[in-house]
Amino acid sequence: MNNFMDRFGEIFAMLMSPLWNYPERMQKLSRFLMQCFLVMVAIGLLVWLSQRPVFTLKQIQIEPLASQSLKHINKSMVKRQIAETVQGNFFSVRLEDVKRGFESMPWVRHANVRRVWPNGLIVSIEEQQAFGTWDGIDSNTLINKYGELFAGRISEVPDGARLIDFHGPEDAGKEVTSLYERASNWFKPWGVEVVSLALTERYAWHIKLSNGMKVEFGRDEESSDKNLTEERVSRLLKYWPQVQERWANRIDVVDLRYANGFAVHLASVSLKKNDLDGKKSELK
Repeated sequence: MNNFMDRFGEIFAMLMSPLWNYPERMQKLSRFLMQCFLVMVAIGLLVWLSQRPVFTLKQIQIEPLASQSLKHINKSMVKRQIAETVQGNFFSVRLEDVKRGFESMPWVRHANVRRVWPNGLIVSIEEQQAFGTWDGIDSNTLINKYGELFAGRISEVPDGARLIDFHGPEDAGKEVTSLYERASNWFKPWGVEVVSLALTERYAWHIKLSNGMKVEFGRDEESSDKNLTEERVSRLLKYWPQVQERWANRIDVVDLRYANGFAVHLASVSLKKNDLDGKKSELK
């Protein structure tokens, strides 16, 4: 107990004694204060330098990503628009804000922004590539091959570009492009292409082929067997020569919503009686 009290007394006396009675501590404190001062001076100098006019953003260079050209971006107009909204200089500008600003523009899918010393920015743009229309040509909405919807008019698409006509719920872009790829592969043996695809709110879907024929698929997602649609298409391809032999090119609709077969609808209105009996027929 006496040892503890003696030690406590020494510590208390040391704390209460003036700092200048301890030269070593004075030297350490002086060095620490000098370091703090130098750091503050350095920070102040950097802040002052960063505000010099030489670092004010003056150049914004817009370029396409590799292997792409910009067909829908007016560079001079875009640069003026961005220059008016960009805040800060070379050091303080927020690249993420500039990126979002570019990506909010029509026909811009992605933008990468980087600084160029001492007062410039380079913006690399990936331009949207229209794959199809969405809910009709008057909706001013297009879709790219990734199933992403974007604002655009069909008049802005280059002449001769082939666009698929897509319809469906707003959040089903990726679903309809996936269905398109599947259907395109299924009907390649016929030498035809899918020109339109529609998906309902209940996820029943149908397509129209370049030969004018419509194919109904129903609600594929309800089936526990994920290969059910493929099996129905395989059945159609297997029996199609027989169907063609009987009705030639008069079929305008094929209905694959049957479990054990499919139905066909004939477009001709001048049919013989035996053809009328088979107008809505099911092949098993």
